[in-house]
Amino acid sequence: MKIVRLLILLVFLLAGLVIGSLNSQPIVINFGVSALATTSGIAIIVSLFAGVVIGAALMLTLVAIPLYARLRRANKAANAVGVPVSSHLQAMDGR
Repeated sequence: MKIVRLLILLVFLLAGLVIGSLNSQPIVINFGVSALATTSGIAIIVSLFAGVVIGAALMLTLVAIPLYARLRRANKAANAVGVPVSSHLQAMDGR
């Protein structure tokens, strides 16, 4: 599984290098109060990375944290009733 992740990472890294090299036209991004001069390839890569970071942050705040809170409440309720709870967590691999 680690090899598959490494291969996927290398494919995306190679795609980023290709995008950056094929899109070398200079552009100016105007923010109203300031301007940023860069190439279109870097702008594409940065915007894609920003989308990944924003999407991951949304998933963390809207899905993972509430599920973890529900799990903690369920464990507290199970401990109050006296049901034995496993001390180790099993890895979830989607199967």
